[in-house]
Amino acid sequence: MTDLSARLRPVAEDDLAMFRRFLTEPGLIGLDWTGYRDAQAPARRFATDGYLGEENGRFIVEVDGESAAGFVSYSAGQYGAAGKYFEIGIALLPEWRGRGVGWRAQAMLTDYLFEHTVAQRVQAGTHAENAAEQKSLVKAGFQLEGVVRACEFRAGQWRDGYLYSRLRTDPAPTY
Repeated sequence: MTDLSARLRPVAEDDLAMFRRFLTEPGLIGLDWTGYRDAQAPARRFATDGYLGEENGRFIVEVDGESAAGFVSYSAGQYGAAGKYFEIGIALLPEWRGRGVGWRAQAMLTDYLFEHTVAQRVQAGTHAENAAEQKSLVKAGFQLEGVVRACEFRAGQWRDGYLYSRLRTDPAPTY
């Protein structure tokens, strides 16, 4: 257990340097590294809407009121005619992983989406080999729904992933 306090806040211009690091430092983002990406893209997106879009966006995960530990993201999707949902993700800097920050941030983002949107469902996918993220999602109130076969092309091959979800009616964890 940790005594770190985590909170979410909107992205600030100073945070763009961290976003550029995730795009240009191999391995910093862990298994989600998909090659070098446009390092100027974060500034362009920030100028558009500050990463606070209705359909997708990001929040900074701040620890102890001062340190940006990483970010959480959300992206809207839809099942059928009225089944809007959000898919969330997280990227923490290595020094903040395994310290109880990630599950809290994901639980907070899910609560935020349930409070400010009509979505009934929030889902998250993770790599089959990422046991730490699987535990984090369960701690954040998510349930494993199953294996999504061959859903991701990474490191030269197609790989399976796990899909987790939390419904508005599911109990929220205490963080």
